[in-house]
Amino acid sequence: MEALHERLALPSGMHLFERDWLSSNGVLLVDPDSATLIDTGYVKHAALTRALVSNTLGPRPLDRVINTHLHSDHCGGNALLRRTWGCQIVVPRASVAAVNAWDSEQLSFQATGQRCEPFTADGALESGSIIRLGGMDWEVIAAPGHDPDSVVLWCEEHRILISADALWQRGFGVIFPELTGPGTRIGAVSAGELSAFSEQRAILDRIAKLKAHLVIPGHGPAFDEVDRALDSAYSLLDVLCAEPERNARHAVKVLLKFLLLDQERIDLQGLSDWFGSIGLVQAANQHYLGFESASSLTDWAVSALVRGGAARIEAGTMLNA
Repeated sequence: MEALHERLALPSGMHLFERDWLSSNGVLLVDPDSATLIDTGYVKHAALTRALVSNTLGPRPLDRVINTHLHSDHCGGNALLRRTWGCQIVVPRASVAAVNAWDSEQLSFQATGQRCEPFTADGALESGSIIRLGGMDWEVIAAPGHDPDSVVLWCEEHRILISADALWQRGFGVIFPELTGPGTRIGAVSAGELSAFSEQRAILDRIAKLKAHLVIPGHGPAFDEVDRALDSAYSLLDVLCAEPERNARHAVKVLLKFLLLDQERIDLQGLSDWFGSIGLVQAANQHYLGFESASSLTDWAVSALVRGGAARIEAGTMLNA
């Protein structure tokens, strides 16, 4: 039987910086002409991202950063990497204007209660275009669902998919647009006539047709059991479509856990004020959860994290478990 590490070997010039949370994975693609990093993690880990890139590249510079989407855990290292190497930053076409204006109403950072150091974009990823990275051709594929402006990258030659948060080994990223209600937009999260659940199903269908041999997700290890991952993702999506409040409950818990990982300790006394100020938390509660106050929503979310083993309480402070 073929060894797992042999099946998952990356082509020459391709390097995976596997992360978990708070930061996304990073994919560094190097050829004689350029070095490009796809996704840069969270701002809290920006110095670590720079060290990983520097240790791999040695004396040569990083020429370009590409972001699959503009969530804080995928682009938080952009500003530091640009200051270090003067690299170009390329984002999905739909995000360019909001990034260059640093429009807090269109970007997700305020709506999620997360941090990101401002940066500007030098170029745009166009869905359907082919870009040359690491000596390989990559197709840019629009991948709305988790984020309306997200893309994934597909290398036909090696049958490798960089799937961002559209497909993980077990599931996919929170379907944030479904929290906001029809016809609204909160921080790069919008819901229109087409359900984001339907968009998520469409990108899973597109991925299934690619017949990838290897998937590099936005978080966690690369994997080659792609059919199994797709089955898991479809099953999860079926559940969420039938019971969309599950997506809302999960989203609120994810946002609180992210805040805890970022801050490391949270005074419970002031937490309900934070919950009451976050657009996506408010939207989830308004459309699905129905708690009468920010305080009761906070109590529920904290208790859920503690019951699930993701947090602990000591002397009125929430800590990572």
